Amino acid sequence: MQELTIPLTPKSKIPLYEQIYTYIKQDIQTGRIKAKEKLPSGRALSACLEVSRSTVDLAYEQLLSEGYIESFPCKGYYVCQIEELCQFPKEAEAQSPPSPRQKHACDYDFTPNGIDLDSFPYGIWRKITRSILLDDNKDLFQLGDPKGEWELREVITDYLYQARGVNCRPEQVVIGAGNDYLLLLLSAILGTDFRIAMETPTYKHAYKIFAQLGFDLCTVPMDAFGMQVSRLERSGAEIAYVMPSHQYPLGIVMPIKRRLELLSWAAKQEGRYIIEDDYDSEFRYKGKPIPALRGTDQQEKVIYLGTFSKSIAPAIRISYLVLPEGLMQECEKRLLKFSSTVSRIDQMTLYRFLKEGHYERHLNRMRTIYGRKHDLLLGELKKMSGFCRVAGEHAGVHLLVEFKNGMTEKEGIKRAEAEGVKVYPLSEYEIGNPQESREHQEQKSQSHTVLLGYATLSEKELAEAAKRLRKAWSIKKSG
Repeated sequence: MQELTIPLTPKSKIPLYEQIYTYIKQDIQTGRIKAKEKLPSGRALSACLEVSRSTVDLAYEQLLSEGYIESFPCKGYYVCQIEELCQFPKEAEAQSPPSPRQKHACDYDFTPNGIDLDSFPYGIWRKITRSILLDDNKDLFQLGDPKGEWELREVITDYLYQARGVNCRPEQVVIGAGNDYLLLLLSAILGTDFRIAMETPTYKHAYKIFAQLGFDLCTVPMDAFGMQVSRLERSGAEIAYVMPSHQYPLGIVMPIKRRLELLSWAAKQEGRYIIEDDYDSEFRYKGKPIPALRGTDQQEKVIYLGTFSKSIAPAIRISYLVLPEGLMQECEKRLLKFSSTVSRIDQMTLYRFLKEGHYERHLNRMRTIYGRKHDLLLGELKKMSGFCRVAGEHAGVHLLVEFKNGMTEKEGIKRAEAEGVKVYPLSEYEIGNPQESREHQEQKSQSHTVLLGYATLSEKELAEAAKRLRKAWSIKKSG
């Protein structure tokens, strides 16, 4: 068993669990703790470090989420096999756009595409916008840099470094009005003579955009850790589109071993890239946010795609690309034919919102609000554990419910609608593959899983809606 002597700083601003997590993670990365070595039990380590058991458990849960360690019942924690895939530095490392809530025939709508607009900081946003307009800056009404305002790109790089572990320069950032525009721009930079591999189920809107742009598309099956790299290799694709921090719609967090396998796949051949869609990484309710894949990329193979639609509001329509250094020259050449699609006033408003700390405070508030809703809904769903299984929890603003009593998603949706509640089928996110057997296609059509988005509903509405679902789904399957 690996003995751990971890120097802790109780008075540090960094929480104790994060200090423990960082120390063990760095020891695994640098090889000081070898693969398959057993770690001390939570009780033993907490006694050794003189901290609470919950502090150690939280550190271990974060390492489990990122795939550095694995847990075996009645045996304990063991280090995962990752070192042969990538050489870490020896020192520590310095959807379709959601729409506003609408009225539906159902009393309660568990849409997975919404946000809590009641909590938007209207007053602050209005004050910043008014201040910018009062400056009487005529330049803001001229066409700006095709990449976006320098100040905004600079503050985004600061945010990405601090919050997502992404180290990049403002020159690598391109601002655009939503992911659709940025994918169009990316097709102009890369060309469309590529095959793009997408997970299934996946964010279907991106699939449709790629298809309209003329890319050759293929699907790659997923397992419990994300896209299967062995199948990706056989697909002949040059680009892989993934959501490693919180896969949509399954909610899978890609562990470090699979991430390194993906990066290894991309590094094997010139012209291979990974598009990382990091659409809602800000919202995680257990431990700290999972680092971006782009932050682990040593070979400049990851094209990072981020948005403020989930974290602020869909109508903001500001997304951004972080391009690898190898694509910068082509980007500069192609961007001469484009103009920025985001108002310079909106860009400067967002810049001030980030720079003055309003965004960080807003995120903290929204994490608390969504966290309460998340816990409330999970608590209600536990009452249905006899016939339902929950997955994809602890991150994002939706979760999945799988029926264990033989009920199909179609029947579950119908029963929910009869009680005035709208839920969403997982099968809608499946991408058909003509090479699949008829039997496999029929199996997918008999999905037993539905999606529940909880962002747009109040806590009172969530409690009532869950009560109705329990009534609808507890009925034994007819026939």
